Amino acid sequence: MKNIKIELKWAFIFILTMLLWMLFEKSMGWHDEKIADHATYTNFFAIPAILIYVFALLDKKRNTYFGRMSYKQGVVTGLIMTLIIALLSPLAQYVISTYITPEYFTNVIEHAVTSGKMTLANAEAYFNLKSYMVQSLIGAIVMGLITTLVVALFLKSKSEPSVPKA
Repeated sequence: MKNIKIELKWAFIFILTMLLWMLFEKSMGWHDEKIADHATYTNFFAIPAILIYVFALLDKKRNTYFGRMSYKQGVVTGLIMTLIIALLSPLAQYVISTYITPEYFTNVIEHAVTSGKMTLANAEAYFNLKSYMVQSLIGAIVMGLITTLVVALFLKSKSEPSVPKA
């Protein structure tokens, strides 16, 4: 457990940030009167999400690897964090859908149907807690993997120059 203390810390920071982001979205009206804007503006969560991965890998690099982290070490760190986030995502989605914005599914179903984007049956099948729990789990894994691979590439330490032999 001590070996993944940093990953646990940043995974919880990620989940907390996600919950705060949902509060922000709700306060902006993107879950009710401005729901038509939700699909666009929710993508801006990528900014804090990526920054959290950057800060997490920098934390691991500084405090575990003494400032020298290989690409593999960065990837392992990010994957551990991603696994924790993925496991916590369905619970976070439950909190979001039950406490933060319980009317979201009703509103988004109505919007999808009235805008002609989906039939009522398709909207109800897609916009529900079970579906969103699965989507959050899969999304956390896919986006976490991609983010990890890219961030670890940028944060890996440069290899030591080889010393020529005399």
